[in-house]
Amino acid sequence: MTATTPIISLSQTGKRYQQFDALQAVDLELQAGEVLGLFGHNGAGKTTLMKIVLGVIPASSGTVRIFGVDPQSRQAWQSRRQIGYLPENVSFYDQLTGLEVLTYFARLKQVGKKDVLALLAQVGLTHALKRQVKHYSKGMRQRLGLAQAFLGDPKLLLLDEPTVGLDPIATQDFYQRVDQLKSNGTSVILCSHVLPGVEQHIDRAMILAGGRQKAIGTLAQLREAANLPATLRVPALAAILTNAPELAQWQTGPEQLQIPEAQKITVLRQLLGDPQLQDLHLEPPSLEQLYQYYLNQNDTPLQHAVASSAPQPDTAGRPLTPPEVAS
Repeated sequence: MTATTPIISLSQTGKRYQQFDALQAVDLELQAGEVLGLFGHNGAGKTTLMKIVLGVIPASSGTVRIFGVDPQSRQAWQSRRQIGYLPENVSFYDQLTGLEVLTYFARLKQVGKKDVLALLAQVGLTHALKRQVKHYSKGMRQRLGLAQAFLGDPKLLLLDEPTVGLDPIATQDFYQRVDQLKSNGTSVILCSHVLPGVEQHIDRAMILAGGRQKAIGTLAQLREAANLPATLRVPALAAILTNAPELAQWQTGPEQLQIPEAQKITVLRQLLGDPQLQDLHLEPPSLEQLYQYYLNQNDTPLQHAVASSAPQPDTAGRPLTPPEVAS
């Protein structure tokens, strides 16, 4: 594996169970230090994709390369020590203590006990390290699962609903740890239904529906392709509308306007020139709005929407190419 080899490379990757396609023609390259948000409804194919990356199940079609090798090959065994994984439903031996559970996984990854104790402290379980897991709350089990995933400073981290059961402080600590790992070159696939908390921590988003890849790109690229209106929150909007009644066509609330992307700059200039303007807050379409938009698109309309936007390459130099366009 060279410095330019993607950590994950999937090309037209699919998984078929008898007559059911759990995953179809997925294309993805994930570089070192890149965080991908993986989103979709239950049964969309997210866990299937993760299992293929992990080498737990083989792909039925296409090619899969993790750290430059097929995850089903003998060569992949050594690289698995560089992978951390947190499943959606965390389960441990109830009779073991938290320390014993993490020590067991540490031995598999050849990680020292000093690191085990440090990780338990990091996830806030020092006080319960000698307590049996059967006495752990759901949140404590989730913290133990995160500690297990973080063992050995993995170069690839797969996290399936990592914040389930965590309180707000623990959730904040978790994302700080993800940001730290990213800065050290770890690649992350982060799957979550709690979209508002994820948005600022991902580099790109992939949206799956029915096993198919609906869209992939940076949030800026997805916003450009979707062409959704921006929201402007303007205090004392009623007074401003007396001077500029034409803005009322976009009013959606007492102090709110929803402005089409093409009109955004024009409206902002008009508002900034109004002497009655006290303040304004511009909100681009959120990740949650983008998610709903792409899920509701049929293949043909989505293809036209993405193709007509002519998005620019992302920060890694790759163009936005949803599968509908690439195929």
